[in-house]
Amino acid sequence: MSKQFHDHFVTGKARIVEAPAVPLRHQVEVDRNFELPVGLYATTVGLYLAFLGVLFAGLASPGLIIPMAIFAVFIVGMFGVPALWTRLKGNVSEPMTMGEFERKGIVTHTGHCNARDAKIQMLILPVLIVAWACAIVTIVALV
Repeated sequence: MSKQFHDHFVTGKARIVEAPAVPLRHQVEVDRNFELPVGLYATTVGLYLAFLGVLFAGLASPGLIIPMAIFAVFIVGMFGVPALWTRLKGNVSEPMTMGEFERKGIVTHTGHCNARDAKIQMLILPVLIVAWACAIVTIVALV
């Protein structure tokens, strides 16, 4: 890697100074809800549980009761633990209401995203998974 040297470095006239004092922050604001409305979160959980419901109804078999119950417990746990995490002590932030979300949108790592695009990005995978379950049940019913 190349680095540009300035004259004062090359001639040895550079001086070493102390780093500036930065005041310590003792209180850190914690945001555990990612500002997403509760309705979007609940819709995501519902779509994943709908996937299991479609498969359970379409592939009804006594041998699938235990695996489907285990999958349902995992889905509820994977979404339930973060939901409890937002209620921990010290979390002063609140999720946006759906109206605020529609007006403001959300800021992501890559920039601002309006509400419609954010909903599409968030729900595209769960919707495709439910469609996949419907396709599987249709194929099994026709074969």
